[in-house]
Amino acid sequence: MSDTLIRGATILTMNRRREILVEADILVSGDRIAELGRVAVDAVPPGTEIVDGRGLIVMPGLVNSHVHTSQQLGRGIADDVDLLTWLRERIWPFESQLTPEDQYVSTSAIGVEMIKSGVTTFSEAGGQHVDAMGHAVSDLGLRATLCQSSMDNGEGLPEGWILPTDAVLERQIEQNERWHGAADGRIRHWFGLRTIFNCSDDLILRTKAEADRRNTSVQIHVSEIPEENRFARETRGASTVEHLARLGVLAPNLLSVHCVWLSPREIELFGENDAPVVHCPSANMRVLGFAPIPELLASGVAVGIGTDSPPCCNRSDIFDEIYLAALIHKGKRVDPTIMPAESVLDMVTVHGAKCLGWENEIGSLETGKKADLIMIDPREIGTLPIHDLVSTLVYATHSRSVVSSMCDGRWLMRDRKVLTVDEEVILSQVQERADAIRERAGIRLQSRFPVIRPA
Repeated sequence: MSDTLIRGATILTMNRRREILVEADILVSGDRIAELGRVAVDAVPPGTEIVDGRGLIVMPGLVNSHVHTSQQLGRGIADDVDLLTWLRERIWPFESQLTPEDQYVSTSAIGVEMIKSGVTTFSEAGGQHVDAMGHAVSDLGLRATLCQSSMDNGEGLPEGWILPTDAVLERQIEQNERWHGAADGRIRHWFGLRTIFNCSDDLILRTKAEADRRNTSVQIHVSEIPEENRFARETRGASTVEHLARLGVLAPNLLSVHCVWLSPREIELFGENDAPVVHCPSANMRVLGFAPIPELLASGVAVGIGTDSPPCCNRSDIFDEIYLAALIHKGKRVDPTIMPAESVLDMVTVHGAKCLGWENEIGSLETGKKADLIMIDPREIGTLPIHDLVSTLVYATHSRSVVSSMCDGRWLMRDRKVLTVDEEVILSQVQERADAIRERAGIRLQSRFPVIRPA
């Protein structure tokens, strides 16, 4: 791994003081940032690659805090349908038919999409083929947390998804031993809990205890729909969040995703327990509702942003989610001052890093931290002029402006060309595999318009 010096760039550090360095340099040595600011010529090691950063913006690699990599090949199979149809007739049948080979292609495809939209770190939401995910992430060069979608009870789920509690834990422990710390530390293995609908208290408690023992984290979908809280009250005696708090598992290493239907007291509980949350704007708008993100941020909760499932968001583009996160709450509250650009930028950098337990290594550009960064070229008609850099990044920047990307000191993309995997090979497999999976799942989609092949 060679050293790299980027010269003369505008550097958005996202450090504690949120400093923006202009006409500045950043020296990368190995997998870490060695120096920021003005790097003297005699401080540059022989053989260092020199990159011209003039006119470019360098910022921390973005963190996508919730991604279903197993659903990339299902993009477009569940548009404009109700939630039960979305789950039971489209997503679950489709995902249940993936082979490990399909999973590898699916993770690779969404990984390329993330690289090209500025993501260097993501959190897998939970699938059925963790080993295939791990191999794909290793090849992509991304940083990631991986977990199994784990359930020990529930109704209407595909065969084989529900296992006895002991078997659920044994499988995840085996995965943890294979993948935690793999790929030179870029991969961390987490424990997964799907939802309170599908997980017994025994599984929740034992999963959290095992994660604590192994110094890792747990991910769970929380308070997605009103029916979930009604179910929790009927079966556990309290809403989902109140019950998790009562069990003693609401903690910094429990990542709660969506959190749409929260009471004021539940918002307080997240703050009191320093428990992070993930906001998925487009997925929420598709099937769930408006999450109380401004209130969670005001309570001191670390809130990340996730693209969620491709059949939900349709575009696994973190810049689209950044834009939506900044806008939808303004419209909902009729208040243009909430969710300002700087808060949203925090969510995909420093907050995202904290959500994933990686805040000491990534999320900001500082000496000694990991060299995870992206380079943005703002010189396009849809972005210029720049009057306010932070505002421009949130409201006027498109993912196509991300020209280069580095993770762990290694270039993932230069000049919009992904370097770690062959994008054309992946593209050649996507449609064929997606069609075959849909056929095996028995999903039949009617054309919305007449399809005519002229004679």
